[in-house]
Amino acid sequence: MNNLNAVFIDVDDFCQTLLPAWAKPLISSDIKQRNKLSRLSVSEVMMIVITFHKSGYRNFKTYYIHFVCHYLTDEFPNLVSYTRMLKIMKGVLDPLCSCFTHRE
Repeated sequence: MNNLNAVFIDVDDFCQTLLPAWAKPLISSDIKQRNKLSRLSVSEVMMIVITFHKSGYRNFKTYYIHFVCHYLTDEFPNLVSYTRMLKIMKGVLDPLCSCFTHRE
């Protein structure tokens, strides 16, 4: 778990600098958008996705349901259902790609 902590700190530090700038809209619109807050932070979602790719599991559903929800509940106490996690993951795709691009 020590390696998990080190990766999380790196991802969280990146999110602390990126997300405030990301939240500033480039073009304002009058369209109302729903922004439902998640119990998981962007850093936590990114961390779960990163650890999945390093895990050796073949599909995310098995990884999330059988590993994360069983063994990582202390590290991620506010876990959401698998279907909610899929919806949340769509919202962190851009920050995740940006994180990988800036870390190379």
